[in-house]
Amino acid sequence: MNIKIILNHGEDGYFSASCPSLKSCWSKGKTKEEALVNITEAIELYLEPRMQR
Repeated sequence: MNIKIILNHGEDGYFSASCPSLKSCWSKGKTKEEALVNITEAIELYLEPRMQR
């Protein structure tokens, strides 16, 4: 499954990651890599209840 992720570098020095196709699914990280790991986990948790049906 391919899901679009948007990374932004914030003024606070952190990277924010969001998934536009999944409403309210976002995360942050100190590095790009950490933000990607965090958003991947957030996406899995977001989709988990839907996959159990």
